[in-house]
Amino acid sequence: MRHLMSPMDFSVEELEKLMDLAQDISADPAKYAHKCDGRILATCFYEPSTRTRLSFESAMLRLGGQVLGFATADSSSAAKGESVSDTIRIISSYADICAMRHPKEGAPMVAAQKSWIPVINAGDGGHQHPTQTLTDLMTIRSLKGSLSDMTIGLCGDLKFGRTVHSLINALCRYENVSFIFISPPELKIPDYIREDVLIRNNIPFKEVIKLDDVMPELDILYMTRVQRERFFNEEDYVRLKDFYILNKEKMALAKSDMMVLHPLPRVNEISVEVDDDERAMYFKQVKYGMYIRMALILTLLEIE
Repeated sequence: MRHLMSPMDFSVEELEKLMDLAQDISADPAKYAHKCDGRILATCFYEPSTRTRLSFESAMLRLGGQVLGFATADSSSAAKGESVSDTIRIISSYADICAMRHPKEGAPMVAAQKSWIPVINAGDGGHQHPTQTLTDLMTIRSLKGSLSDMTIGLCGDLKFGRTVHSLINALCRYENVSFIFISPPELKIPDYIREDVLIRNNIPFKEVIKLDDVMPELDILYMTRVQRERFFNEEDYVRLKDFYILNKEKMALAKSDMMVLHPLPRVNEISVEVDDDERAMYFKQVKYGMYIRMALILTLLEIE
C-alpha cells in the first residue's frame, strides 16, 4: 500500500508515467468510466476547499466510483475532540482510499501511519499540496511540451504558500530550471526551501520585490494569493493583500508565449481583464487537475 504525502514520493519516471496516464484519460474518458466501479473515496477536509475537494470527487465519480466524507472539521467528530488517528481508522472501514486536507502540518502523515487504505495529502497547513503540484506539472508539460529549460517566476505569498513549496521541490529535479521569487520581504520563501532545496542542489534563483522588473525574463509566472487564514493579525494581511496585481500593463512586458498559472482561488492578484489573454492558463489548470487526480486514484488503488 502506498500513500502520497509529497510530490517527492514519486520518482521523475513515476511522475512521467502518471502524467502519461492522465493524458490518456483526457483523450478517451469513456475508456476509464468504470475502472473504479464498487470503490469508494473518502474526502476528509478539515478546512474549506472548492477546487481540490470537488476535483477529487469529480475524479472518482468519472471513474465509476462513489464518494463520502465531510467538508469542514465542524461537520465531523473532530468537533467532539476525535483525533486524526482515530478518524482515519474509522474511515478505513468505510472507504478504499482517502484524500485529507488539514490545517496542521503533518496531519495527513499521521493519518497515513495509522491507515489501512491509501491516504492522499490534499494540503496540510503551509507545508505541502502535492496534488496541486501534480496539476501544475501536467499543465506545464502539456502546454509547454517539457518540464525542463525554463525560468519560472513565483509571485506573492511565498512564505505560507504550500503550493509554491511543493512546486519548487518538484521542479528542482528537472534540467535547466531556474527560479525568480517575487515577494515583499515579509513573505519571502522559508529558509529551509532556500538552503536545503535550492542552495544544496545548486539551483539558480534570485529574489526580487518588483514584478515589472522581471516580467520579460519569465517563461512561466505562477501567481499566488496572500492567504488571510495564514496570518496572525488582520493588520498585516490588509497591508500586504494587494501588494501584487497582475494586469494588462504588466502582461505587455512579458514574452508572447509566457504562461500564467494560479492555484486558485484568486482574490485581487490577477485582474479579470487578464482572463481574456491567451497566455492565462489558470482555468485550463483546473481541468488538468481532475485528470491527474483520476490517474493518481487508479495508481494508488493499483487498478490497471
